[in-house]
Amino acid sequence: MTNESVIGRRIFLGAAATLAAAPILASASSRASAQTGNASGSAAVPSSDRRKLGTLEVSSVGLGVQNMHRTYQTTIPSRPEMINIIRTAHERGVTFFDTAEAYGPHECEQILGEAIEPFRDEVVITSKFGWNIDLETGERGPGLISRPDHIKLAVEGMLKRLRTDRIDLLYQHRVDPEVPIEDVAGAVKDLMDEGKVLHWGLSEMGLNTLRRAHAALPVSAVQSEYSMLWRGPEDEVLSVCEELGIGFVPWSPLGVGFLTGAIDERTRFAEGDIRGIESRFSPENLPANLTLVKLLGDWADRKQATRAQIALAWLMAQRPWIVPIPGTTQMPHMLENIGAVSIRFTPEEIGELNSAVKAIEVRGQRLPDAVLAFSNVEAPEKN
Repeated sequence: MTNESVIGRRIFLGAAATLAAAPILASASSRASAQTGNASGSAAVPSSDRRKLGTLEVSSVGLGVQNMHRTYQTTIPSRPEMINIIRTAHERGVTFFDTAEAYGPHECEQILGEAIEPFRDEVVITSKFGWNIDLETGERGPGLISRPDHIKLAVEGMLKRLRTDRIDLLYQHRVDPEVPIEDVAGAVKDLMDEGKVLHWGLSEMGLNTLRRAHAALPVSAVQSEYSMLWRGPEDEVLSVCEELGIGFVPWSPLGVGFLTGAIDERTRFAEGDIRGIESRFSPENLPANLTLVKLLGDWADRKQATRAQIALAWLMAQRPWIVPIPGTTQMPHMLENIGAVSIRFTPEEIGELNSAVKAIEVRGQRLPDAVLAFSNVEAPEKN
């Protein structure tokens, strides 16, 4: 399979590294059971442990529902077990669940909708529009669509699949270079006036577009890749979010499984796995990048936690309005991830850890050029 066809498959199937939110390979460390108590243990997000995305209150750790229709290895998870994971997350205090029409496409919205139906009013759900997806069949076409009429029709489909009358947080998945962001904001405002959308956000947008969007209709959250493995948002995005009072939701907060210790120098990826064509995971770059995994292991020992928990706790320690959304198809990993809320760093510890992370130069790009082309795009000016 050529790189071009792999990228095409990745784009059309909505694989995790590009479309946002949700690595599935959490640590299998022996410390996980100590932190999660195992599937029947006491890992939970305390009801007092909440964060604000703009004015929207959510649990400090969410759950990405992206890969529940399949895994990186292209096997199909058990749908009843995926529903069980979502419901158990809710029982353990998770109130923030992230999906998109592109995930599946459509299938992950259906899974989430079925799972949360008994307690819909107790949780916050997100979805995303913007990729060229047939409204009826879910078939993926080339490019992006954020025309106002299409947005409204896409949301109608989301509401049906999610079995709800409103979407708490609606994102533009990627910026459409053909549609002014003011027109997108106008369509979302119409949906808000109808009670079908409560808050909105953008993903992987250009900063000027973010400012224009917020001026047209206050933005609650930005969703972009962010982790110890990819710290790009630290350059400008986080400061703009802080200036405007916008929350930040990191997708791939565990570096598509890398930060959990699930990948080593010998790892090779299955056909169709986006990580196989990400140069940061190439055989020549992996050995250097594994320095991060060793650092996480040292801190996991120090804090009696797992690598995944340290990586998530580090993100939450960067800003009080950062809410990571790790995803998984395995119950022990979900419990491990939400256990990160119990990890606390002193000011001295987080200063030490930040310095150590910044001293490590990550080699290779986070995504192939053909996929990166959809990030940091600026919407056209409105005439």
